[in-house]
Amino acid sequence: MLNKYPLWKNLVILFALVIGFIYALPNLYPDDFAVQITGARSSTEVDQRVLDRATSALADAGIAIKSTSLDARNGLIRLNNSDDQLQARRLVQGALSDGYLVALNMAPSTPEWLRSLGAGPMKLGLDLRGGVHFLLEVDMETALTQRLDALSSQIKRELRDERIRYRGGDVSGEREILLSFRDEEARSAAFDLVKRQYNQFLLDERTTGDQLELVLTLSEAEVKQIQEYALEQNLTTIRNRVNELGVAEPLVQRQGANRIIVELPGVQDTAQAKRVLGATANLEFRLEARPDAATGTTENYAFRDNPNRTAQLERDVIVTGNNVANAQQAFDENGQPQVNITMDAVGGDLMNRATRNAIKRRMAVLFIEYKTVTEDKRVDGEIQTIERRVEERGIISLATIQSALGASFRITGLDSIPEASELALLLRAGSLAAPMYFVQERTIGPSLGQQNIDAGMMSIALGFSLVLAYMLLYYRGFGLIANVALTLNLMLLVACMSILSATLTLPGIAGIVLTVGMAVDANVLIFERIREELKSGVPPQSAINAGYSRAFVSIFDANITTLLVAIILFAMGSGPVKGFAVTLCLGILTSMFTGLMVSRGMVNLVYGGRKVEKLSIGGKLANV
Repeated sequence: MLNKYPLWKNLVILFALVIGFIYALPNLYPDDFAVQITGARSSTEVDQRVLDRATSALADAGIAIKSTSLDARNGLIRLNNSDDQLQARRLVQGALSDGYLVALNMAPSTPEWLRSLGAGPMKLGLDLRGGVHFLLEVDMETALTQRLDALSSQIKRELRDERIRYRGGDVSGEREILLSFRDEEARSAAFDLVKRQYNQFLLDERTTGDQLELVLTLSEAEVKQIQEYALEQNLTTIRNRVNELGVAEPLVQRQGANRIIVELPGVQDTAQAKRVLGATANLEFRLEARPDAATGTTENYAFRDNPNRTAQLERDVIVTGNNVANAQQAFDENGQPQVNITMDAVGGDLMNRATRNAIKRRMAVLFIEYKTVTEDKRVDGEIQTIERRVEERGIISLATIQSALGASFRITGLDSIPEASELALLLRAGSLAAPMYFVQERTIGPSLGQQNIDAGMMSIALGFSLVLAYMLLYYRGFGLIANVALTLNLMLLVACMSILSATLTLPGIAGIVLTVGMAVDANVLIFERIREELKSGVPPQSAINAGYSRAFVSIFDANITTLLVAIILFAMGSGPVKGFAVTLCLGILTSMFTGLMVSRGMVNLVYGGRKVEKLSIGGKLANV
């Protein structure tokens, strides 16, 4: 019996190994330590002049620069080590104005020919690459107030449409809406309308002086539902926003009833990360108030681009950014930046109803942004940093309504293309259902990540070396074949993780170590089966064939069982558990391929197609 693979099977193995080698190769080019210069605002550009000021500051301090580069919005300075990187950040920030952010970064160094093939190194998790960790808290009271404001506007619109005369309708601090009426008939009609269409309220009738009042109070079930929605909506919005901005493999998950954890690997500067997450922007569309509007029904707002210019707007909100289905940056007929907006069905209907009776009136687009401002104050004789929550509102557009608007319209009056792009991104990614505030922030430096990488690589190298030595000493020639297959298995595992853009974490390294140990099991089962066949007097070629064919069932059964466990871990786990499960799943698949096919192919090349008198497999010889 001769052991030979058909040509197509040898070509499949060769093709898989070549592809694996190419896509594992980028991992031999480690990322460079770098500092990245970005404008503090989207309209601030980083040009060559700014980059020259930064490099001059580093040259004066004697810090060697590896290279510099400049793209559409960022400048990048590559350095030789982490110590230079940390020092460079401080020096560059000092050389530039507050209009620029200087962040630590890890810049890829993969050669261009590999990048042209779509090859890149594995992504590293927060524990290996470093990054930022945030704990954010959702402002539940503001979520309730915003929802009540929207409901109040809808109820007042319904009362006007039904010609029911009322007064008030504002939201009180007790989660209530208070309506006043002059006669019992109007109050009864309003009671029936609210009870029929707004069952989330508990209704109470009372009399204060000559006023007949109707008090609408949110039920506890509705309060919990609004708070749950606010948290889930913010969770979805943060995920979308981080994905839109291209942060690789973020962790965004819920913690408790009102908090969200965000981890951004590779981002070392908390100010830069806050710009990504803290852009709690929203829009409100309101009509400009009439000159004879009653006091208390209007509010005065300044324009964002000119604080000295103001306008009186009605308090009632037509629609908000929550109703935006899509938003894209574009240009108007004069070449100025604008944002094309498409509303959802509810938003389009509300916009049409509000504007069809407001032709020739002006409608404002009000931009709302929530910020956390830090300031130093002296408390009990000590300087302490205190955070204040600030809400900033400004008009970005005030245009005359020429015809009834529907689900699609545009926003003009924006300062620049970056501002229009950023506004479109925020609206497209979704607006926050309620403001969020940073409760905790922590930066994990690249030096700590490097220590984890070094420790993980040491464990892989040590485990790998011990396995190689054992196999070579115990199984001799066949042990050498197993060692080559084990090395190729590690290469294929790294290539698969790189191709799938899987994130390598510290538990993932543990999965690789486990894979190294498990990968050799297949060869041990096969080799022991071959030795048993030789002991029974079976010829070497037949023993090789029997060893691989009869050991297949045991190998397949053991690996499938472990693969099912890994899949369950991936489906049910999160964070580090998922990282371990991904590595284990890929490791099982690659080890089965190399253990069964690649090692058999090498054995066929060495022993197949010729007359064999003995096998080098642990000192056991077999004659023909």
